[in-house]
Amino acid sequence: MKNKPQYPIHWQKVSRRFLPFLLGIIFILVVSSQSISSVPKSTEILWDTYGIPHIYGNNTPDAFQAFGWAQMQSHGNLLLRLYGQARGKAAQYWGEDYLESDKWVLTMSVPKRASAWYKAQNPAFRNYLKAFANGINTYVKKHPDLIDDEVKVVLPITPEDVLSHLQRVLLFTFVVDPGRVADVTHTKSALGSNGWAIAPKRSASGKAMLLANPHLPWGNLFLWYEAQIIAPGIDAYGATLVGIPVLAIAFNDNLGWTHTVNTHDGWDIYELKLQKDGYLFDDKVRPFETTNFSLKIKQKNGSFREQIFSVKNSLHGPVVSANKGKALALRVVGQNSPGILEQWWDMSSSQNLTQFQKALQRLQLPMFTVIYADREGHIMHLFNGLVPVRQQGDFAYWQNIIPGDTSKTLWTKMHPYRDLPRVIDPPSGWLQNTNDPPWTTTFPIAIKAENYPSYMAPRGPMGFRAQRSARMLAEDESISFEEMIAYKHSTQMELADRILDDLIPAAQKSEHQLARRAAEVLAKWDRKADANSKGAVLFNFWVDDLDLNTAFSTPWNETSPRTTPDGLADPESAVKTLANVAAKIEQTYGTLDVAWGEVFRLRSSNIDLPANGGDGEKGIFRVVTFAPTEDGRFQAVNGDSYVAAVEFSQPVKAKALMSYGNATQPSSPHVGDQLQLFARKGLRPVWRNRQEITVHLEERTVF
Repeated sequence: MKNKPQYPIHWQKVSRRFLPFLLGIIFILVVSSQSISSVPKSTEILWDTYGIPHIYGNNTPDAFQAFGWAQMQSHGNLLLRLYGQARGKAAQYWGEDYLESDKWVLTMSVPKRASAWYKAQNPAFRNYLKAFANGINTYVKKHPDLIDDEVKVVLPITPEDVLSHLQRVLLFTFVVDPGRVADVTHTKSALGSNGWAIAPKRSASGKAMLLANPHLPWGNLFLWYEAQIIAPGIDAYGATLVGIPVLAIAFNDNLGWTHTVNTHDGWDIYELKLQKDGYLFDDKVRPFETTNFSLKIKQKNGSFREQIFSVKNSLHGPVVSANKGKALALRVVGQNSPGILEQWWDMSSSQNLTQFQKALQRLQLPMFTVIYADREGHIMHLFNGLVPVRQQGDFAYWQNIIPGDTSKTLWTKMHPYRDLPRVIDPPSGWLQNTNDPPWTTTFPIAIKAENYPSYMAPRGPMGFRAQRSARMLAEDESISFEEMIAYKHSTQMELADRILDDLIPAAQKSEHQLARRAAEVLAKWDRKADANSKGAVLFNFWVDDLDLNTAFSTPWNETSPRTTPDGLADPESAVKTLANVAAKIEQTYGTLDVAWGEVFRLRSSNIDLPANGGDGEKGIFRVVTFAPTEDGRFQAVNGDSYVAAVEFSQPVKAKALMSYGNATQPSSPHVGDQLQLFARKGLRPVWRNRQEITVHLEERTVF
C-alpha cells in the first residue's frame, strides 16, 4: 500500500476566527472526494483486515475481472482444482482418485452443456464471464509463485469452465449428487441453512431485518467467499461459493435475500425395460444414444493409462446403472437454464420488491428457498425452483424408482412462477426456514399445503430445529438487531425440553447407580450446547443411540406442529440406554459431566478451541456438525459457515462472519482467522462505505 500524500498547513499563520470556516471547507472537500470515489477512475480492490475484497469497478466487465483476481488471491489452489474437476479431466491432471468424479461429470454432459450455455448468454454477460476468467488467468501470470504447480495444468481458464463448475455445483451436487443416485432413494441431503425475515411490526427499530445463515461442509466446492461488488448500477455485499462469479446471497441499501436448501424434488430415477439394443417406451423399442469418452488417467510414475468410458442416453436421461435386463436412468431439472448467473446478478442489483420478483420470475435457479426483506418493510418467502409438472403421485411416490416404460410418468414441463408456494408480508410479521417445507414458514400458517399439488413438497413432521426457530420468533414481539444475533447463536436443544421431563424421573428411580448419577448431571444441565455446558455430551450421545421414529409417547401431529412429538414411549428402555452411554462417557472422558467444549472442538492449523453448537436434528439453531478425531474428540467440519445479520435502517446496519475465514491459500493470514469470533458467538461489523473500509484497510490492488 502506498503512503498517502501529506499536505502541510502552517496553522500558526491562520487566524483563530477563520478556523471554523477552514474546517468546514475541509469537511466539504472530504465528503466530495468520497462521493466522487464511488465511481473510481480505475478499477481497484480494497482488502479489509479480514481479507474481504471490496471491488470498485469503473465498469461491469472490470468488476468481474477484479472478482476473478480476488478469488484467486484468496482461494487459487482450490478454485483451479474445482475447475479441473468440472472439465471431467481431473484424473488426467491428478490421478486415479478423481476418476469417479470425471465419470459423473461426463455422464451428466457437463462440459458439452457448458459450451451451449456460453453461446446462450446475452453478449454483455458473455463479456462478463470472459472478464472473470481473464482475472483468474491474469492473477496467475502476475503471481505464479503463489499458486501450487500441480494445479497450474488447468490453466488457462475459459468462460466455459466457469459454467461447467456452476453446473457441477448446482445441478449435480445440490439438486442431486452421486451418493444419492447410488442409494437410488431420495435420502435427505446433508446440506442445510437457516433463514429469517422480520417485518417492521416485529422489529424493535421498526425496520425490516434479514438473517442469512447457510450450513455447508467446511471445504471443497461448498466453501463460501465473502465480497462486496461496486460498479455502475450495483453496490452489493454478500457471499458466493468459490468459483461462482456473482454473489448468491446478498444485500444492498434497499433489499437483501438469503437461500436455504428447500424440500425440492428436482430429480428422478426411471427404471427402463431393456429390449434388443434399446429400451421399451410406450410399447415401442427406442435405441440408446451412446457416447464414448477416452479417459486419460495419470499414474503415480507420471505415465498415463487410457480407459474408454461409454455413456448411454435415453429420453429420460443418462443411464446410471444397468443389471439383469433393466437399466436406471437419471432425469434432472435445470439443464436448460443458462441464465442462472445473470438472474443472481440482477437480483443483487434490484432496488425494490417489484424488480426483485421480475428477476425471480425467470426461474433459472433450479432450487433453493428465497427469504427476502427490504427497506420498504416487505418480507417474502418463496419456495423457489424448477418443479416438474407431474401427472400422478404425491411427494412420497416420486421418492421411489419410477416406471420408465410409459410417457405418463415422463415429465417435460415446469411449473411457472405463479404456481410456486409464496407469501409476502404475512400477518405474523416473521418468516423462517430451516430446510423445512414451506407450510411451516410462519404461524398462523400462511402457505397452505392443500392449495398446491401433493408432489410440490412433503407434508410431515416439523423438525426440532424448525420448531426452535419458530419459537424464538413467535415469542418475541419486538426483536432488536442485537437480539436477532443472540437468537442466531442459540444452542438450546429443543429436543431436550420434550423428553428430559420423562427421562430424569425414570432414571432417578433406577436400580442402576450409574443411571441415577446420569440423572443428576442431566437435572443440572442448562439444556444448551455451549462450550461450558455440562450434561450436553451425555444427552447428545444418548439421543444418538435412540430410534427417534419410535421414541416418543406422543407422535408429531399436524394440528400441533410446534409442540409435538413429546414424551418417552418406553422410559425403562431409555434409562437402560442412558446407563450404557454413561459408562462409555465416563470411561472415555473420565467424568459424566464433561463440558461440551472439552469434547467438541474448532480446529484449523495451529488453532484448537472449544466449540459451541451442534446437531440441528436435536433442535439446535446454531448448527455445527462434527467428525471424530484420533484423540477421541470431535472436530467441526460442517454447519454454520457464512452468517449475515442485516437491518434495513438508514444507513443499513450489518454484521457478518465467515466461520473458517475468507481464504484457503497457504500464504494468506485469513485462513481460520475468524474462528476465535466463532467460538465467542460473535459477528464482525460489515464495512461497506469507502471511509470505513479505508480505516480498516489491509491492502489495495489497482488495475
